[in-house]
Amino acid sequence: MYDSSRSGLVLQFLMLAALGIVCSQARLSEIYFNDIRAEEAAEQASGSYNYDQQGKDWEGTCQDGLQQSPIALSSSQAIVTSARRIAFYNYDETLQSPLVMTNNGHTANIVLPPTRNGQRPYINGGLLPGTFEAQSAHFHWGSSSSKGSEHTINDNRYDVEIHIVHKNLRYSDKTVAEASEYWDGLAVLGVMLRAVNRVLSPHLGLIGIFNQLPQIAQYGSSTNLTGRYSAQQLLASVNTNHFYSYNGSLTTPDCAESVTWTVFGEAANLPRRHISKFWDLQDSREQSLVNNYRAIQDINDRPVYYIPK
Repeated sequence: MYDSSRSGLVLQFLMLAALGIVCSQARLSEIYFNDIRAEEAAEQASGSYNYDQQGKDWEGTCQDGLQQSPIALSSSQAIVTSARRIAFYNYDETLQSPLVMTNNGHTANIVLPPTRNGQRPYINGGLLPGTFEAQSAHFHWGSSSSKGSEHTINDNRYDVEIHIVHKNLRYSDKTVAEASEYWDGLAVLGVMLRAVNRVLSPHLGLIGIFNQLPQIAQYGSSTNLTGRYSAQQLLASVNTNHFYSYNGSLTTPDCAESVTWTVFGEAANLPRRHISKFWDLQDSREQSLVNNYRAIQDINDRPVYYIPK
C-alpha cells in the first residue's frame, strides 16, 4: 500500500538536503570571493612598485630586513638533514569552481578555493612550524631573452618559479596579510619550471592555465579558468621529497619576514610555447610585464637546510 505521508516526508527531506547543499555552496562561494577581495586589498596596501630594478629600489623592510628572500640555494653550502618529508592533504582533490586568475600588474595570481570536499589543500611536516592551508598561487618569469625564477639553485636560474602560498592554521581567523605579521604566519612552496622545445609528458594542468593567460593580458583583468584543477597540478610532478628550506620573507613589498620557504630541488619541463604566453602580459603602466623577479638577497648567516633525494 502506498504511504503518502512517508513519501511526503522523504520529499521534504530531499528538498531540505538540496537546499542545504545550495546554501553550503553559497557560503563557500562567499568565502572564496572574500578571499579574492582580501588579496586585492593587500595588493593595494603594498603600494605602487615595479621590477625595473628587480626590487633594489624598494623601501622599508625590503631594504633593511635581515631575513629577506629570495636567496641563492646551494647543495654544497646548505645543512644536509633528514627531516620528515612534507605531507600533502587534499592536494589531489578537485578545486571548486570558479577558479579566478587575475593580472594584478605584478604577476598572474590565482586565489585557491576549497576543494569539492569542502576542505582546503594543506601541508605539514618537513621543517614547517605547523600546519598550513593553501591560499593562492602566482608566478615569476623572465622574458624571451632571460630567465625569471626568483631563487637560484646551484647557480642556475630557471625560466619560471611558481609560488604556492599557505597560511598557518594557527591564524585561521586572519587574512594572509594579517598572518604575515607573525614569524610563523606563512609557508610558500617554490616550484621551478624549465622551458624546453619538446616535452614527452606535458603537465596538462599547468598548460591549461597557461593557455588562458591571453585572457588576462591587460592589467586588472581576470578570468574564470575553464577545466578541472587541483593543487597537485601546480607541483608539476616534481620530486617533493627533495627540497631546500629556510626562514625568509615575502618577495614583494612589504617583504614581511614571516615565510617558511620550501623550494623543491628539481625543475619540471614545460613547452616554451606555453611559457612564452607570460611575456604578453602588461603591467599597470601598459608596459610588458617581464622579468618580474626580485634580486637575490643576502643570507646573513641564516641556516639553509637541504633534504637530498
